Amino acid sequence: MATARMMSAASNTSASCLPHKRPFFSLSQKVPNFNSLCFNNTTKRVSKRLFSCKSIYNPDVRIKEEGQPETLDYRVYFLDSSGKKVSPWHGIPLHLGDGAFNYVVEIPKESSAKMEVATDEQFTPIKQDTKKGKLRYYPYNINWNYGLLPQTWEDPSLANAEVEGAFGDNDPVDVVEIGERRGKIGEILKIKPLAALAMIDEGELDWKIVAISLDDPRASLVNDIDDVEKHFPGTLTAIRDWFRDYKIPDGKPANKFGLGNKAANKDYALKVIMETNESWAKLVKRSIPAGELSLV
Repeated sequence: MATARMMSAASNTSASCLPHKRPFFSLSQKVPNFNSLCFNNTTKRVSKRLFSCKSIYNPDVRIKEEGQPETLDYRVYFLDSSGKKVSPWHGIPLHLGDGAFNYVVEIPKESSAKMEVATDEQFTPIKQDTKKGKLRYYPYNINWNYGLLPQTWEDPSLANAEVEGAFGDNDPVDVVEIGERRGKIGEILKIKPLAALAMIDEGELDWKIVAISLDDPRASLVNDIDDVEKHFPGTLTAIRDWFRDYKIPDGKPANKFGLGNKAANKDYALKVIMETNESWAKLVKRSIPAGELSLV
């Protein structure tokens, strides 16, 4: 019998809560309006692994685990205060204002199970990726928290002239969060972007936004790419090399990177976020064919 476990989707490292502003685009009534959600960082342990997230706007944003981790049927769903399922891709607001964004942890640092939002399943839960019916793992642990920016989409019909004409990979934008604390699957962190890497994976553009949690002790020290080099020396190169080489042990070629094989600065990262948020808005308004993607 499948088991279910409940916990908060918010970070537990701070009691602060930033007021939400509206995302870059307002949507039609066909798209659930969760723009007023505010995820504060207070979590309290209670029975049955139930945690609560309180805020002045909308309390009790939780995650519900179904099945056992590292099995084919394992899923992590997001629930609102009424217990209704919410898509972590479509239903969590992107933009928080003051240069901050929501980010959903899919893969905690120092782990290797390849977790991802199931973009083709209703309510897009987080699951472990598979290949030929088998669970996928990285060949070694990832050294940073890894996840997605909600309400973004890399359009596979759009060629990026600045990155070798590569087309989007049909997924939300990825985030590499470099803070010191290990995140949890399904946790929502407030982050600020610092840099962007233009990875090209088998011809598809797969942006990696380098960011830091606002709750990290060194968050106030880093505001752009030069600060990362100063306070996290070697990190940008390490991220690029990790994503370049992780497929090699499986006999595949190394991934490539555009933009001169270097990370771009914060302003460029913000440009990527804005453009992919625009693409997502067109997707959920059905201005662009969704194919097998779930818009619920």
